[in-house]
Amino acid sequence: MSECTHDCSTCSSNCADRKPAKEDFLKPMNKYSNIKKVVGIVSGKGGVGKSLVSCLLASKCAKAGLKVGILDADITGPSVPKSFGITERAMQEGECLLPIEADNGVKIMSINLLLEDVNSPVVWRGPVISGVIEQFWSDVKWGELDYLFVDMPPGTGDVALTVFQSLPIDGIVIVSTPQDLVKMIVNKAYNMAKLMDVAVLGLIENMSYYVCEDCGKKINIFGESKIDETAAELGLPVLAKLPINPKINALVDDGKISSVECSELDEFIDALI
Repeated sequence: MSECTHDCSTCSSNCADRKPAKEDFLKPMNKYSNIKKVVGIVSGKGGVGKSLVSCLLASKCAKAGLKVGILDADITGPSVPKSFGITERAMQEGECLLPIEADNGVKIMSINLLLEDVNSPVVWRGPVISGVIEQFWSDVKWGELDYLFVDMPPGTGDVALTVFQSLPIDGIVIVSTPQDLVKMIVNKAYNMAKLMDVAVLGLIENMSYYVCEDCGKKINIFGESKIDETAAELGLPVLAKLPINPKINALVDDGKISSVECSELDEFIDALI
């Protein structure tokens, strides 16, 4: 009997240590799409600014000359179209849905682009929501993209599981805020990614501080940041610390997120390029 290589895929022996083959749930990309990298923007809780980070990353990549898209996977709380000032509905062309292209070239697909009234609640159970996200991947004519950012809903439930299993995620960015429970928030997202064999690119802390317009002093409104020590314990880089900036909030509310300048993300964008 030959020595075990621990690679069950190449062995016909039915030994006690044999592991079942890992089931492949990946949904195929349609013939009208060619997406080089898929990056998920995640968090262990809501209200930390995942959608803001998704939109900022996509906008900065577009400014750098990359072809970018956003798949808004937050079906019950979509906000990406409003951030870009998009009000029209997505159309169908043949067998595919067409994403809406923002004024800076970012392609977007969101449930709000399919609803007659954007204020209508999406009262669907998990399996239906998961099916819609799969369709946003397999039935949307994304075309040529360097990066597709997936704006995830909060938590580690059905939708996160669907995205991790159905989409070829190349890595995730975990978004958090400077609060005492930051370690738990980050750990939940980190542990799920590891469980699903998805790479974690690093952490982004949103609402990290506020810069006083009068004196220029940094004020830690939510307390001292703990993101550096949390990142060190997990062996991850801190990709950026984003400030509280009322001017950014105003631009987002006006649908002009493509006009936002956010130098704090420059180093990460350079790494993506």
